[in-house]
Amino acid sequence: MTTQLITLLTGMTANQSMRLTDPGEATALANALPRTKANFDEGVALGNATWASDAAVNQAKGAGGVGLILTSSMREFSGSAISELDGLCAAGTIFASNTSSLTIAEMAGATKRADRFVGLHFFNPVPLMALVEVVRTVTTSDATFKRAFAFAASLGKEPVAAKDNSGFIVNLLLVPYLLDAIRAVERGVASVPDIDKAMQLGCRYPMGPLSLLDFVGLDTTHHIAEIMFKEYREARYAPPPLLKRMVLAGMNGQKAGKGFYDYSSNPPTVSNLGL
Repeated sequence: MTTQLITLLTGMTANQSMRLTDPGEATALANALPRTKANFDEGVALGNATWASDAAVNQAKGAGGVGLILTSSMREFSGSAISELDGLCAAGTIFASNTSSLTIAEMAGATKRADRFVGLHFFNPVPLMALVEVVRTVTTSDATFKRAFAFAASLGKEPVAAKDNSGFIVNLLLVPYLLDAIRAVERGVASVPDIDKAMQLGCRYPMGPLSLLDFVGLDTTHHIAEIMFKEYREARYAPPPLLKRMVLAGMNGQKAGKGFYDYSSNPPTVSNLGL
């Protein structure tokens, strides 16, 4: 079974109780909890969050009483995990996915509650990014969509309504922009830092496209682009050869220590891409 982190959220009020479980490898959950606590502790220190109790984050032992289940995975969707949860949950439980590119309808089809299945796409870093795309598929009921939209708003987020097309709103527009930046590097239009600087100063973007690619992860972008190209068959979504080769070389960005920039020094330097 593909490893997935399933976040179980009880209730639909502003003060959410959260339980975590992992139907795959237990190590994924064990690794996630310290990071989750560290991020939350930082929010507490900044005055943006408050611990409700010492046991605010716990591993779930059951899913029967939850109001909403949010699945989070960057790997291929595992329908068997959702089917198993489907049989454990009450009839009123909403299922949602945090996917940024996979089809919500396909996931909903693995359950017997397609009318209670939506997309809830949060953006990284979640504590700082206000946007949530609330994705409605062809089978989502009005009541489910309204509850999911209200849930996102109750977290202090800014929800927007999106349809179940690959990439939803943001990635539909963002991914071609990022891929075009890679093509500009391939064609020698400008250097990596000058492309970033041009978009920052010319368009007032907080981060240039190549820096953003390193932040998101080149492997993640390549995976999303392949999904979107398969969906639309449009050249603008096709992963450029340079992106493919960088991923094959393990140059996946900040998390790998090297992407378009080399993060082994501070400040980072531009990577030698042999162009």
